[in-house]
Amino acid sequence: MEYNSERKKLIIPEYGRNVQKMIDYTVGIEDPEKRLKAANAIIHIMGQLNPAVKENSDYLHTLWDHMYIISKFRLVVDSPFPPPSPEELEKKPDKIPYSDNRIKFRHYGKNIQGIIDKAVEFEDGPEKEALIHTVANHLKKSYLNWNRESVSDETIAHHLKEMSGGNLTLDEDARLTATGDILARNKPKKKRYQQRSKDGNGKRRRM
Repeated sequence: MEYNSERKKLIIPEYGRNVQKMIDYTVGIEDPEKRLKAANAIIHIMGQLNPAVKENSDYLHTLWDHMYIISKFRLVVDSPFPPPSPEELEKKPDKIPYSDNRIKFRHYGKNIQGIIDKAVEFEDGPEKEALIHTVANHLKKSYLNWNRESVSDETIAHHLKEMSGGNLTLDEDARLTATGDILARNKPKKKRYQQRSKDGNGKRRRM
């Protein structure tokens, strides 16, 4: 009996052990034509075992790359695609740099800053005033998501002015959505299967 711990490690498990054995056998075929014929037959089998790869437009190229990788780049055939470079496969991807944008009020998020910057560019008038009021309400809602106690409209107006570089000022007579209304909307709704009610016998049953 052959145990898994005694077997060779599968290089690409999606294709299974039999495909790996067939590729190992094909590597040792001396006749180039027979070797290529065997390789093409294995490519067909690999496509059936891993149909997801066919979703790519260049799936044949991908299958040949996988075959070269499984053979540990020992396979030498006149394939329609050149073998991939082992060095290129082992190369680590470039690091994605972190954003250096510093957010002063993190609880508002970074997207709102872009909206405020666009609002600054609006010409003065009713449209801009309406936009300022909408942004201020959004700031208040975001603030209460972070701190569920309370926040005054004056604090929101101050933050808006600071985030806009002093260019957006909330009208003194403006009234934002009441804190209680915002908190009521933010409350998570209970799932139906968690709700219970009493039946006629006084027993509880699940809805």
